[in-house]
Amino acid sequence: MAPSKTAGSGELERSREEASSSSAAPAVTRAAAVLDVLAASATGRATLSDLARDLGIPKSSTSNILQALEDAGLVAREGSEFSLGRKLVELGASYLSRRDEIREFYQFCGQAPTLSKETVRIALLDGDHVIYLARYEGHPAVRLTSTIGDKMPASLCAVGKALVGRLHEHDWEELYPDDAELPVLTPHSIRTGKEFKEELRRIKEQGYAFEDEESTLGVVCVAVPVPTRGAHGPNLGVSVTSLKATFTEEQKLAMVRELQGLARALGNPMGEWSKS
Repeated sequence: MAPSKTAGSGELERSREEASSSSAAPAVTRAAAVLDVLAASATGRATLSDLARDLGIPKSSTSNILQALEDAGLVAREGSEFSLGRKLVELGASYLSRRDEIREFYQFCGQAPTLSKETVRIALLDGDHVIYLARYEGHPAVRLTSTIGDKMPASLCAVGKALVGRLHEHDWEELYPDDAELPVLTPHSIRTGKEFKEELRRIKEQGYAFEDEESTLGVVCVAVPVPTRGAHGPNLGVSVTSLKATFTEEQKLAMVRELQGLARALGNPMGEWSKS
């Protein structure tokens, strides 16, 4: 199946062509673009023709790039289709293992009385989405939720709400106009920009975000942001997921306390997220 085209696909192709033409190493830029297209594909797969069309380059050039990527283990071929290769998992794991925040995340979760028994994740804000960087699985783990490398619209998850809540309100207006139609996964999902901004104001007042079956039925989630290290530090957040059937208010309060402790451990110990 061909990767889906969006209304702005022509503009995207032009920006790729401009980046390639101005790059000191156009082949590397095009190879990275191939990986981006495969990562964005709804099926995770694409044919040579699909890729050449999406990238706006000749099939012969695309074929050469794919061959080099396949030789390096960065893409895999199955019949006439290509997908991301296992080497990317190794590279991603190596990158994450060298981040102090990730090591501290696992260490803290393993020692925390409440979090050690739950499913806990750390995520990075990327525009209007979050990317999950690590996942600690307590016992029993809640497996119907996002895992490492997954992207999720910020409006659908507690950690996304917590991270967007840190932004200035003029950023909220730009990202989420009142009439914006937001992604919906369950009957409980927030549906409009206006509703989302009302939720963000509640989050700023209470100091944590709560998700009530908004991305997965039967699952609730609590999240807080990590204090930023400097003006340009990574926009990270931590969340804990639980089954709604066994979730209690007492459990939520314990989760919030430990998440806030985890956030302080990951961020600047002298920093504090303003609730004003």
